[in-house]
Amino acid sequence: MPDNEMPAARLLVADDDPAVRQSLERALTREGFEVVAAPDGHAALERLQAGGVDLVLSDLKMPGLTGLELLKEAKAVAPEVDFIMLTAFGTVEEAVRAMKDGATDFLTKPFQRVQLIKVVRQALERRALIAQNRALQQRLDALLSQGDVIGVSPAFRKMMTLVDQVADSSATVMIHGESGTGKELVAQAIHQRSSRREGAFVAVNCAALPETLLESELFGYEKGAFTGAAGRKEGRFELADGGTLFLDEVADLSPVTQPKILRVLQEGEFERVGGTRTIRVDVRIVTASNQDLVTLVREKRFREDLFYRLNVITVNVPPLRDRREDIPVLAQHFLGIYAAKNNRRLQGLSDDAQRCLEGYSWPGNVRELENVIERAVVLARGAHVELTDLPENITDRPVVLVRAGTADQPAAGGGVEGVFKIRAGTPLAEVEQRLIDETLRLTNGNQKAAAKLLGVDPKTIYRKLKQSEAEDAGSIDLPGGPVSG
Repeated sequence: MPDNEMPAARLLVADDDPAVRQSLERALTREGFEVVAAPDGHAALERLQAGGVDLVLSDLKMPGLTGLELLKEAKAVAPEVDFIMLTAFGTVEEAVRAMKDGATDFLTKPFQRVQLIKVVRQALERRALIAQNRALQQRLDALLSQGDVIGVSPAFRKMMTLVDQVADSSATVMIHGESGTGKELVAQAIHQRSSRREGAFVAVNCAALPETLLESELFGYEKGAFTGAAGRKEGRFELADGGTLFLDEVADLSPVTQPKILRVLQEGEFERVGGTRTIRVDVRIVTASNQDLVTLVREKRFREDLFYRLNVITVNVPPLRDRREDIPVLAQHFLGIYAAKNNRRLQGLSDDAQRCLEGYSWPGNVRELENVIERAVVLARGAHVELTDLPENITDRPVVLVRAGTADQPAAGGGVEGVFKIRAGTPLAEVEQRLIDETLRLTNGNQKAAAKLLGVDPKTIYRKLKQSEAEDAGSIDLPGGPVSG
């Protein structure tokens, strides 16, 4: 079988008549199917429990466990497996009842070989179509819930410029960033902007799987390779053939797995676990890590040759605290998603809530922001998400009382004219603007008097006000399409 050819469908034939079993096995094998036979319903059920069966052809009348009983039992064990019932002329009504219970089709004995093959192929095509639709729906659900990368900040735009430059090349890309910054979304953006976009995007979290399981997940395994390997399984490299394989937390690859990854990068080939046949694939590898791989290489915990193979292009995903301009855009996006999911009608965030979000340090990055907005949507009682709807760890930041007219003199208490509150962590530019605004209010808009109180040149006040007016009047063009962090 060629490397890229799909394995033959495995059919289970259950019939208590040896002549019928042999005839069916011979006809189906001649068409390229893999056939396993069972002499009765109990034996067929045991074979189904072992897994690896794509379609069952079962006689309706069998001793011990009838075809109908086998169908009901099988739907509990392997609900994804389709059934074709084989029935004599006098039991057509029972076959129709079997279809109501979940059978795909039925054949009335005696039947022609052409008729048999046609029904089997139709059932397998239906199964493949259902699997394809399910995969497509999962992909659409993921896009709707996560969206595409979004941002308006200079740090974000710089990163996306690099993504656009490298997307259509064949070079491996290593994505660096803290947890929760959206490294997988960046990897998906690279894939979607490349010529491989029609191929699969397959993601593997190397830290989430133990060493033995990771190897079989990446390279697949042959039947009998280890206890429980009831049939052949394709690995992620095969599934990503013609597309992109994303290895998240690549620093957690074991010393045993690293040279095997290196071989795929260098030669484009590998063997399944327990197999001897060499399989060739055309896969672009994108990796991500929140660890310092240079240090790991220096400490001999990561292969140097593999590191240089993976690190042809480096994309750094900035933390959310370095792209604060993106916080309101992302917050509004997540608000729209979770309001729709929870059937809530919300217009947005209140000014206080938005200022609080922009002033927070976000150690959990975009993932933390998404969780906070989801919680706020559920708790909100009005038309807007209010400050009280946000978690206490975000809202309970120390408050500094500042007296307008002096840049560094805290007031002794509230209630005094010219005193205003600033939460610790508020961006410095906002603090500066608030101080200027309050001082101008005290001087009735006299810019020279305000500048004198603040100890700055009047031109500075004029320039800051013009800058603020320009920002208020300006607009931001958001990139089209789905959005997320």
